[in-house]
Amino acid sequence: MEAKEFIEDLRRRFPNEPEYLQAVEEVVTSIEDVYNEYPAFERYNLLERLCIPDRIYSFRVSWVDDGGRVRNNMGYRIQHNNAIGPYKGGIRFHASVNQSILKFLAFEQTFKNSLTTLAMGGAKGGSDFSPRGKSDMEIMRFCQAFIAELWRQIGPDTDVPAGDIGVGGREVGYMYGYYKKMAREFTGTFTGKGLEFGGSLIRPEATGYGNCYFLLNMLETRGIDIAGKRVAISGSGNVATYTAQKLMSLGAKVVSMSDSGGSIIAPDGLTHEQMEFIFDLKNLYRGRISEVHDRYPEIAYLPGERPWRHVVCDIAMPSATQNELDGDDARALLAAGCIAVSEGANMPSTPEAVKEFIAAKILYAPGKAANAGGVATSGLEMAQNSQKLSWTAEEVDDRLQAIMKEIHRQCVLYGRQDDGYVNYVRGANVAGFMKVARAMMAQGIL
Repeated sequence: MEAKEFIEDLRRRFPNEPEYLQAVEEVVTSIEDVYNEYPAFERYNLLERLCIPDRIYSFRVSWVDDGGRVRNNMGYRIQHNNAIGPYKGGIRFHASVNQSILKFLAFEQTFKNSLTTLAMGGAKGGSDFSPRGKSDMEIMRFCQAFIAELWRQIGPDTDVPAGDIGVGGREVGYMYGYYKKMAREFTGTFTGKGLEFGGSLIRPEATGYGNCYFLLNMLETRGIDIAGKRVAISGSGNVATYTAQKLMSLGAKVVSMSDSGGSIIAPDGLTHEQMEFIFDLKNLYRGRISEVHDRYPEIAYLPGERPWRHVVCDIAMPSATQNELDGDDARALLAAGCIAVSEGANMPSTPEAVKEFIAAKILYAPGKAANAGGVATSGLEMAQNSQKLSWTAEEVDDRLQAIMKEIHRQCVLYGRQDDGYVNYVRGANVAGFMKVARAMMAQGIL
């Protein structure tokens, strides 16, 4: 297999899907040598089968707003691969959602889920509906209309959705409630549910906490202590806020956060009081990050800016969205002394940025490894649901730490270079790929 020829063929077949093609190219180029060590993979055309989703559902979602007007959005579910378990992946509600973005996310999810050691395949879904500015009743009606089209394609042993950008506990609750009504069953078909009806403790915190645990494992390889380190974070949603909380509990200094409107910069680190305000602002009141500057004028606010070129930090943790950190941002971070990057979002660094980080031989963890704690804990929620049990927060957190440690071990195993540097991108891609590839080979051509 020639990676370049393979990618060019996909570009010809899927010319208007840049995010999907970017994700595939990043994986294929890093596993090319390993793939070619197994002639049977090529004989069975395994790579093409793995890169193209099993199936794609797309549908119109019609719903009624509070003014009585009928609105229409597009809905999607990409069931990418179920070689190692039922399809598993979040649902995203955001105006930017399209098929290319969801195909990239489902592709990435397949390898991320493989790394967790749990029995989960890869999927992703969503809609170009945005909950922002909508009333609770409008969101409920949309969620019900969305599931009315999708409910036959999901189930506890078929496809288990979860939340993502724009889909939190409220939206999951509405979708699960309508699924339960239509399917007439009470099963663990969604994860990220409320604690009262099958949710798991630590699930809201899991992606942020897991990213911190992966970072700690990386830093340990170089004997670096997190205490006192300046950490720049982008985003201010669920992942970013829980990342910040965990970092502060470990003694690190959080020097930035952001949202789509701009960034806040706190060179000396946010205080616990300020962090509590941000947490409530974003998670309870759905406010804007600019309000932090209004409340605390000593914190700088940069409208329309991402934080990367405006902070001095030891560690960067991009936790907002895909392709938010480009080559110029990477060079600015490196020039300012950044020694580690651990991704909380999915593919937040552009290919140029990734090349800069790896060339500089800093610690760089791609999202499919570093942010796998969220889906790992979703897998733990599935296990609790199937046993009709509820584990304590300590039990779930212990399992999460163990999973992140094992993901790190796999990345080091497959990513260590001759000079001792660990290329976590290659390590994560090869480790995730080999498990799925072997399962596909064992099950025949499907």
